[in-house]
Amino acid sequence: MGITGHRTSGPEETEAAARALARLVEAGDAIGLVGELGAGKTRFVTGLARGLGVPDHVRVTSPTFTILNQLRGGRLPLHHADLYRIASAAELDHIGFDELWGQGVIAVEWSDRFSILPPDHLIVRLSIVGDDERALDAEGQGARSRRLADAWAASLAGGAAGSRSGPGSRA
Repeated sequence: MGITGHRTSGPEETEAAARALARLVEAGDAIGLVGELGAGKTRFVTGLARGLGVPDHVRVTSPTFTILNQLRGGRLPLHHADLYRIASAAELDHIGFDELWGQGVIAVEWSDRFSILPPDHLIVRLSIVGDDERALDAEGQGARSRRLADAWAASLAGGAAGSRSGPGSRA
């Protein structure tokens, strides 16, 4: 089932949707983030971090140049990767993703550029709808991630993220 067309108005609501997901994730969950520049991928990760309990003094920034940031201090470690500047799949071998799977939660911006996610993963697509409005779609690949997507959809439908759903939404 997943989520189709969940709307957020402003960065705070995008973060709130991610905080709702953070309450549901477990160690080993992998989240691929897809969307054009400015769609809110890093703001989404900020919400994940805060929802996991990563302290406010730990700044969440896009790892565009560092490729990988590790955010600790919450109930699970959050590994935040950004593949935007990766030119070839060979570069990924030096980053050590294999060592991170199962070690907390991993969120990968621009995950559609390379096939690095494990077989069971959640894909979150963020689309720009207006100046501050975003549409969020999510689909689980694999049994665990399908259950996660459905639980997240139910959480959003219950008002946990405080935003509205668009036409055709199941959230």
